[in-house]
Amino acid sequence: MKNIIIFLSCLLVSISSFAANKEGRFVQKDNLFPRVKMVTSLGDIVIELDRSRAPMTVNNFLTYVINGDYKGSVFHRVERDEANETDFVIQGGGYDKEYDGMFERAPIFNESGNGLKNDMYSVAMAYQDNKPHSGTRQFFFNMNDNDHLNPGRDWGFAVFGNVVEGYETLDKIMQVETGYNSKLGYTFIPKTPIVIFDVSVLEAQPY
Repeated sequence: MKNIIIFLSCLLVSISSFAANKEGRFVQKDNLFPRVKMVTSLGDIVIELDRSRAPMTVNNFLTYVINGDYKGSVFHRVERDEANETDFVIQGGGYDKEYDGMFERAPIFNESGNGLKNDMYSVAMAYQDNKPHSGTRQFFFNMNDNDHLNPGRDWGFAVFGNVVEGYETLDKIMQVETGYNSKLGYTFIPKTPIVIFDVSVLEAQPY
């Protein structure tokens, strides 16, 4: 009986470990353009991902999605280009409501040379300054045609999808009040956290 209990315990641990490490590359693996729905405290956003141009970035993003890693994260950056009086980016996925960093998987290769542009309402992978292959879980929505984020002599930011529904949600987020946050050290932090409640994969679209 004792051996059976030990075996069952090991089996449960193995199942739990497997469940906690599902991989995005197996999600609708024959679908080049999977869609996800992002439910936020200010509304929903539907994103069509592009595996044909950014397979590693899409699969990495989907890994975080299917493991529930974006639940409870926030949009920590809502930034305008004040000099040109234009909107810039909305970035999130990496911090919780207290603006503490969340679990990260291994960084991925930068696919910014895939031909996709950092145009308005596209979504791209964020990375650390001057470390183009350091992207993990943070992403951003382009809220303008940000040509300077595309690759040139240097690496750019890899676009891996486009918003297809929920433009009004992003426009609403862009209008929130921001200010200085001592923990992050920036002035573009929303004063009231904008929470990502859930991100889920939608059924494949018929083509």
